[in-house]
Amino acid sequence: MAIKFQYNKTSLQQLEKQLKVRVRTLPIIKNKESALRMEVKRCKSEAAALDEKLEQEILAYETMFALWNEFDPSLIKVSDVHLGVKKIAGVRVPLLENVDFEIRPYSLFNAPKWYSDGVHLLKTLAHTAIEREFTVAKLGLLEHARKKTTQKVNLFEKVQIPGYQDALRKIKRFMEDEENLSKSSQKIMKSHQESRKEAGA
Repeated sequence: MAIKFQYNKTSLQQLEKQLKVRVRTLPIIKNKESALRMEVKRCKSEAAALDEKLEQEILAYETMFALWNEFDPSLIKVSDVHLGVKKIAGVRVPLLENVDFEIRPYSLFNAPKWYSDGVHLLKTLAHTAIEREFTVAKLGLLEHARKKTTQKVNLFEKVQIPGYQDALRKIKRFMEDEENLSKSSQKIMKSHQESRKEAGA
């Protein structure tokens, strides 16, 4: 990214202002990036733990596989999922607050004894699966934000700050050269005037 500038004091002041803003902002962005990186790491391990938990619950479900043929799946359904929003390092992520289940009444006398265990198992299974989906969605959002922040850090550190510093150096050199030329031309003019005076006297 080439920085546009002119060889004058106004341009010099504007570039100095832009450079100051970036130098001041860089540590803040770096902190945000490291916070997001830690949060992504935590979220990944959370997702892995939920994957394992879901696996265990499915295995528990499969141990009763023969009995599930008798179970009426319409007894239980997810009626509502309560969401919240949490800000992590300036990124809004969804938060699972609660899952409501609707359990249709059934006869405790006519239904097999394990029905209540089955309902409880399905509730746990559904809750874990939903929680895992939210964690994966949160991970996606955090990962995206971390990538964007890393890009911004690299842009400031490797492109813009050195670019502004280089432009400022060029302007200062140009102005110094101009000043030196002006001084030397004044000296030459002065010496010409003095030699003319001497010749005229």
